[in-house]
Amino acid sequence: MRHRLEYLIVTTLIGSTRLMPFWLVERCGALLGLAFYAFDGSHRRIAERNVAGAFPSRPATERRVIVRGAFAHFGRLLFGLLKFSTLSPGAMLARVEFEGEEHVRLAYAQGRGVLFVTGHFGFWEVQAMVHALRLQPMTVLARALDNRALNALLERMRTRTGNSVVYRQGTIRRVMRLLHEGRSVGILIDQHIQSRDAIYVDFFDRPAATTSVVAALALRTGAPVIPLFALPLGGGRYRMVYEQSVEPPPEEYVRRRPELWLWMHRRWRDSGPTESAREPFPSASPDS
Repeated sequence: MRHRLEYLIVTTLIGSTRLMPFWLVERCGALLGLAFYAFDGSHRRIAERNVAGAFPSRPATERRVIVRGAFAHFGRLLFGLLKFSTLSPGAMLARVEFEGEEHVRLAYAQGRGVLFVTGHFGFWEVQAMVHALRLQPMTVLARALDNRALNALLERMRTRTGNSVVYRQGTIRRVMRLLHEGRSVGILIDQHIQSRDAIYVDFFDRPAATTSVVAALALRTGAPVIPLFALPLGGGRYRMVYEQSVEPPPEEYVRRRPELWLWMHRRWRDSGPTESAREPFPSASPDS
């Protein structure tokens, strides 16, 4: 019953956003996010602890602004995605601008496939949709939602511009085949990883368990790795940023725009790496 109710709410919101101007979409999204800030005490406390640990020198009032901004942002992200799912391809492209797409075209030209990496930052779902229209479709690695009806709806949104979705269990062999065919794969790498293949990197000066799959795939296939970010410009417009294929510290985007990142996730969960997790590039099992 809960899953049916969730599905009904989302489909109703899609119908509503179809009729809304973009300024109203953004305002309604922000209000929804702030409602969760007010009533979802569990995730609010997680976000407050994360922001305090990441920015210990900032005053408490400034940290609260970041947390509130993050909740408002993810409400706008949801409404923006729902709105974009109702647009024609031409209308989508009319609302975005691209920065660094020459890096992508050069990477594709190498013929070894491309690994796109980002995190739960900015408007990553919108970027994947318009990427397929401007450049070429990619395969997105994702975790299936518990609500099957909502997952099917989200998959239709993600694939309507030509992308495909691969769910994370048992995907390495398929991803390697895609890269060998010269195609591209998008991976979000910013959440806590509970795996024997996790590696620990400093994120805001604290060790965070991170996937080693991207490094392993790049070493095995020679595919260039391109970080990408989708930044809001206001008024329902976005800038899609593609960095050069030499990976910069992805933390820098979060430091510059902390309100656009998913602080509500428990990114730091233990005291540090185990001995097995200290290996820089553990081998990726074909069936992992």
